[in-house]
Formats: sequence, structure tokens, C-alpha cells
Amino acid sequence: MTPQPAAGPPEHVPPGHVPDIASRRAVAGDSESTRTVLVATAANLVIAVAKLFTGMLGGSAAMLSEAAHSFADTVTELLLLTALRRSDRPADEEHPFGYGHEAYFWAFLAALATFLAGSLVSVVRGVQEITAGSEPGHYPLSYAVLALAAVCEGVSWRQAARQVRREAARWRVSSLRLLRVTPDTTVKAVALEDSAALVGLVIAAGGLAGSQLTGSPVWDGIASVLIGVLLAVVAVVLTSANKSLLIGQSVPPAMREALRAELLAIPETARVITLFTMVLGPREVLLAARVDFHDEHGSAAVEAACETAERRIRERFPTVGQVFIDPTPPWSDAAGDPAQEEERNGEG
Repeated sequence: MTPQPAAGPPEHVPPGHVPDIASRRAVAGDSESTRTVLVATAANLVIAVAKLFTGMLGGSAAMLSEAAHSFADTVTELLLLTALRRSDRPADEEHPFGYGHEAYFWAFLAALATFLAGSLVSVVRGVQEITAGSEPGHYPLSYAVLALAAVCEGVSWRQAARQVRREAARWRVSSLRLLRVTPDTTVKAVALEDSAALVGLVIAAGGLAGSQLTGSPVWDGIASVLIGVLLAVVAVVLTSANKSLLIGQSVPPAMREALRAELLAIPETARVITLFTMVLGPREVLLAARVDFHDEHGSAAVEAACETAERRIRERFPTVGQVFIDPTPPWSDAAGDPAQEEERNGEG
């Protein structure tokens, strides 16, 4: 089931809390995410060609590493576009919970591309330059290309940062926290990779300047290795995030407690025994709960309470598209605990 867009954040949302990490209003929707990725793709493709030409002409390991970095980012953006398109397909009989997890599969491949096509190439090229390289040349052209790359990367970074800041301000959290908890890995990937690209440009410029001033290619090689290490860090962060979501990540603790509070707010509820959540995709969450209802309520009242709870949860959290509430007797929370199970059996 595809949830309806939220009308906006509730007025009672406390600062520092992300009430719905998957909401269309809590993270960017498909259109803005697609725009962010397209801007990044165009920027990376232009500067990748320029860096490659300059690196081959001048023989700079740092410039060639930056070219590999930009080509890796271009491949990454194409994979992220694939993730956006394929994950938005509606649920069907074979995939009743939809295709949201496919976004994380393609984003996982994108992170691997960053590592393989960017990080390893940069480190290997840097080591070669340090051990047996020659001093790079065509310094003015290299600096000019780096300046052009900074402008293009800045445009892409600005688009990603604008999207992150807008959503962070909407929920009154920091941009870093939003990036940490959002299940929209396309936005996270573009923001991190563009930030790494800008840092990489500074490192490349420093390596070129060091080689130009000293006449030694070692500085250029060191810059190349550092760019590779930077890309490896970004790849590890993104791979870890996507792996967790692929396995079946829960929503943040604050949202879990808010969901529990909604269930407890139903008058018929005595206790929430267990509550499980799982992010199904960038814009959908599954909730399953075992709830102990007061004994004086009959089956009809319990059924009505379940319907009320589901409606309230979906009103506050529009992307909780799958809600399963299991009326459960109070002693069932001992299931799975050998000590309590033995005690219960002994009493029987």
C-alpha cells in the first residue's frame, strides 16, 4: 500500500526528534531526489572528462585519481537513478510489500563502485607515482580544471545540501542527524560523495602545489593515495548503511517509542508486549505489534480498537503503510524465556 503524503509535521513534534524518517515530507520525495541525482550526474561527467584529459597530458597521479573519482561518481549516480526508478514500483502478488528494498540493492552496488572504481585505482596510481613517477607538468591547466571541477561539484553539492537542509528544518533536527537516520540513501550518497569530491579537489591541488614547489612527484602521489583513502571511507559508510537496510533495519528508537505511545493511547490497550518495525523502502515502514487488551472488552471492541490504532498511526506516520496488530494474552511475553517458561509451567 502506498501511503498518502503527509500534510505536514505535527505541531507537538519536539526539537531533536524525527517522528517519521520515511515520510514524504520528512525526506525528499522522488522528484527532488531525482533532480539531485541528475545534477550530480551531469556535473561528474563533465569534470571526469576534463580531469582525465589533463591528467593524461600532464602525468599527474592526483589528477588521474580525481578523474577516476569522478567517473566512479558518475557510475554511482546512474545506479542511484536505477534505484529510484525500480524501487517505486507498486506491490504485487510476488512482492506484497513492494520493491522498496531494491533501492538499497542498487545503492549498495553504487557504494561498491565508489570503492572499486575510485578508491583502489587512486591508491594504486598514487603508490606508482611515489615509487617510480616523474614530476607532473602542465600545472596551469591542471589548476584550471580543478577550479572548473570545484564549480561543478559546488553546484551539485548545493542542490544536495539544499534538499537536506529543507527536510532537516522541517523536522527541526540537524542536517547531520537527518543524514544519519534517513532511509533515502540516494540523498545520503549524493551528499557524502559531493562533500568528498570537494575535499578531494583540495587534496589534489595541494599535491600538485607540493610537486610544483619541490620538483618531487612524491607529493602528487601522496595526494592520490589520500584521495583513495577518502573514497574508501565514503564507500564503507554507504555500504554499511545500505547493508543494514537490506537486512531489515528498524526505525530509530524515538519513532518506535512514539508508535508505542500511540498504541498505549487506545483506552482498550493494557500493555504493548512487543513492537517490531522495519523500513520497507525510502517511503514505507512496516509495524507489527503484540498487544494485550483489557480482559473486560469483547472481541468486537478489540477489533474496533485495532482499527482505531491503525488509523491513528497512519494519520501521524503516513508511511507506516503496513500495520499488523496481534491481540495477545498477557503471559505470552514469557515465551522464549526458559526461566519464565519453566516457572509458568510449574505453576500450571
